[in-house]
Amino acid sequence: MVTASVLMRWLFSQPVTGDVEMVQVGGGLAVLAFLAHGTAMRTNIFVDSFTSRLPARVNDAIDGFWNLVWGVVALVLAERMVVGALEAEGNGSVTMGLLGIPLWWAIGIGAACFAVTGLIALGWTARLLRGRG
Repeated sequence: MVTASVLMRWLFSQPVTGDVEMVQVGGGLAVLAFLAHGTAMRTNIFVDSFTSRLPARVNDAIDGFWNLVWGVVALVLAERMVVGALEAEGNGSVTMGLLGIPLWWAIGIGAACFAVTGLIALGWTARLLRGRG
């Protein structure tokens, strides 16, 4: 979108209408979608400087605990975003740019992404605590 808008400005002195809004909404949703993917692949940031020398079972227990924390936090955020999506729909919240894109659906998709992330993290918790990490 940014490339298309820059080219349009350069070639025709006219940007893509609403380019900033579309990039903002799309970028936010992309980040939320990849939280689930990162959690599923266990590619989120891990800090194991102090635990790398511990037995694998202890590391799995520590990772399981933090996956539990992450899963609960993600599910709480999902629930709060559902409330936010319903409120945004009720009061007609839209983006502040030229397009005035309704926000409720984007917030709802974000809530779904957080819910999936939370469930994946809880799945990893169970797996790690059973020693199958």
